[in-house]
Amino acid sequence: MSQKTRVLFLCVANAARSQMAEALLRHTDPEHYEAYSAGTQPGEVDSRARLALEQLGVSTEGLHSKPLEVFDGQQFDYVITLCDKSAFECSTLPGAGEYIAWDFEDPASSRQVNAYRHCLQQIHERIKMFVLVKNKAKAPLQMLAPVTLFKCLADDTRARMTQLIVQEGELCVCELTAALEESQPKISRHLAQLRSSGLLQDRRAGQWVYYRLHPQLPAWVAETLNQVLKADDPQLAEDRLRLHGMRDRPGRSSLCN
Repeated sequence: MSQKTRVLFLCVANAARSQMAEALLRHTDPEHYEAYSAGTQPGEVDSRARLALEQLGVSTEGLHSKPLEVFDGQQFDYVITLCDKSAFECSTLPGAGEYIAWDFEDPASSRQVNAYRHCLQQIHERIKMFVLVKNKAKAPLQMLAPVTLFKCLADDTRARMTQLIVQEGELCVCELTAALEESQPKISRHLAQLRSSGLLQDRRAGQWVYYRLHPQLPAWVAETLNQVLKADDPQLAEDRLRLHGMRDRPGRSSLCN
C-alpha cells in the first residue's frame, strides 16, 4: 500500500475552519490522506462547528485544538491555511512540501444565517476539488487521445501557451502573462485545463509554479507539437520577444526528473 499524503490545516484558533477541514478530508478520502489541524493561537473546538459536522454525518471523534508547535519537525505534503492571518504567519513554515492558502470567512464573526453550515459547505466543496485534482495528478497518465490534444489547441490562448512552453521547456504564470499580454486569472484558468487534460505537468520551486509538457506523454504528442514549431508562426515570435524582454523574470533551478 502506498504511503498516505499528509495534510496539515491551519487557522488562528484551530476552533472551527481548520477543524472542519481536518474532519472533512478524513471523511472524504481516508484511504489516501492523513489529515491534521493546528492553530497559531489555539483555543477550544467550537461546539457549533462540531454540530455542523455531525449534521452532515461527518465524525468529530478526536478533534481538539492544538498549537502549531505540536508538529515541530514533522513533514507534510501539503500545509493549507484557512484564513489570511495564518497564511501570513505560516508562509515560511518548514516541513511543507507545498504551501496552499485558502481563505474562508470566520463563521464566529459572520452575520450570515447558518454561518457554520455555510462555511462547512464551502470548505467541503474545496476539499472535494482538492482530492479530485491531487488524486488525478498522482494517477498513472492514460493515453492522451488525439481529440483531446486538438481540443486543447483549438483555443488561441492555449495554443500560444503550449507552443511557448514547448519551445522554452517550462514557464510560470507570470512569464506567460507577460508574453501573451493576458490577465493572470485567464492564464491560470487555461493552464488548469491543460494540466487536467494531461498535457502539462507543474512543479513548485519556492513561490513559483512552473509548467512543462508532461514527461509521460505519448511520443506522437511531442512529435506533433515540435512539428507545429517548424511552421515559424509570427505570433509565436512576437510572444517570445515579449517574454525575453520581460523584466524580473523568475530564476529557476534545473528541470525536475
